[in-house]
Amino acid sequence: MKRGNSPEALAERLLGRPFCDLDDDEQHVLRHVMSSQLELRDDEIAAARNSFGARLADRVAAVGGSWGFIIWFALTLVGWMLVNSPVVGGWVRQWDPYPYIFLNLMLSMLAAIQAPVIMMSQNRQSAYDRIHNRHDYEVNLRTTIEIMKLHRKIDRLTSAVDRLEHPDHRRHQRKE
Repeated sequence: MKRGNSPEALAERLLGRPFCDLDDDEQHVLRHVMSSQLELRDDEIAAARNSFGARLADRVAAVGGSWGFIIWFALTLVGWMLVNSPVVGGWVRQWDPYPYIFLNLMLSMLAAIQAPVIMMSQNRQSAYDRIHNRHDYEVNLRTTIEIMKLHRKIDRLTSAVDRLEHPDHRRHQRKE
């Protein structure tokens, strides 16, 4: 790689700052701006490998946060309360009469298990979001650098065309 195409030279030429003044992400992008591939970091590779527990947590969070689950759960609760209410007392034996102590126990146990599982899934999702945001940032910075390169090329070409079209204009500027 020629010195003019090094990340240090690009930082000075395109960003107007020394390479050492750039943050880690900007330095990372400038080091890899000439390559055509994005490089995965260790944390990104680890996040891409999901364990069974991680996949299960994601699935529980997806199901537990859906309208289908909410509607099914509400219908189940209403059914439980109807079956154990005095309204149908003669038809079915009540196993959890009002104040539904067993139902409260089951709901508490479900919440105690489901809440941490959903939090695990949310933590993993935020890690994925950080990875995607870092990739987006890198792509945007690469695009900005490429646009700046194109602007410089177009400026050089425009100057060359102007010099070719108006050779006497340059001589006239020197005399002033």
